[in-house]
Amino acid sequence: MRFQAVLNRDGGTLRTTDLDAFSARMRDILEGAGHGLEIEVVSGKDVAGALEKASARRAVDVVLAGGGDGTISTAAARLKGKKKALAVLPAGTMNLFARSLGIPLELEEAVRAYADGKVKAVDIASANGQPFVHQFSIGMHAKMVQLREKMDFGSRLGKIRASARAAWMTLRNPPALDVKLTIGEAEMTVRTTGIGIANNLFGEGHMPYADNPAGGVLGVYVNVASQPGEMLRHAVNMMRGRWRDNEHVEIHQAERVKLSIRMGRRSPRAVMDGELIRLEPETVFEIHPKALSVLVPADAT
Repeated sequence: MRFQAVLNRDGGTLRTTDLDAFSARMRDILEGAGHGLEIEVVSGKDVAGALEKASARRAVDVVLAGGGDGTISTAAARLKGKKKALAVLPAGTMNLFARSLGIPLELEEAVRAYADGKVKAVDIASANGQPFVHQFSIGMHAKMVQLREKMDFGSRLGKIRASARAAWMTLRNPPALDVKLTIGEAEMTVRTTGIGIANNLFGEGHMPYADNPAGGVLGVYVNVASQPGEMLRHAVNMMRGRWRDNEHVEIHQAERVKLSIRMGRRSPRAVMDGELIRLEPETVFEIHPKALSVLVPADAT
């Protein structure tokens, strides 16, 4: 296969990686297995353009995207519906999409897994036509990310510490949103502190990622906790993957969901695959079954 790697030098753990040495190891591994490889190292502001060019190249079979969640999501959006495959280099904080695909989380191990990897079709979701691979969320998660973005951190560990601090601040003063959801044919109106729309249902017993990335449904998670103790238990249960034990989360699934929200003087924000975006008064979510080709380890199910 012919690989085009796009590495975001400003993204995730790549910020503190010797990219010259790592690029040499990538060449040794992939070219040693008989593949072709071109590598482009770019700054964060140039990632989208580099991925656009890589996805348009006829001589490329696999676009290997290295960076945080935003980089991976950007790559997936450009490869949706194309024959070219996405290879995820998991350089983010949680790497939830990589976990869903069964990709090793250590960078060199991931590259080794791709040396004899196989192409697999998985689902991708969209919000008002914009693709995402993991989750779109409003409420507590969005507020936490907003608070974290105001903090200084220069490493993965620093980001985790900032996230914990922002989460505590959010739990002490949670948002409250009046939302109408249309899930399939059913409508519901709810006052909530947070809603997540996921690309497939999250699995049980682990961090929030899908066990089946080709399940063909959107997972809808509505947080109905209102007291600080309830919200803390919700956060702990979420990270442990104890969805069925969480009495403060309503779980739904559908192929299409519409979210309508009452807009105040300040437009609320949303988080899509880890990136803050402006929330529209109405957002339509759809699942696109097997619309994304990905490269996964040969033993991945």
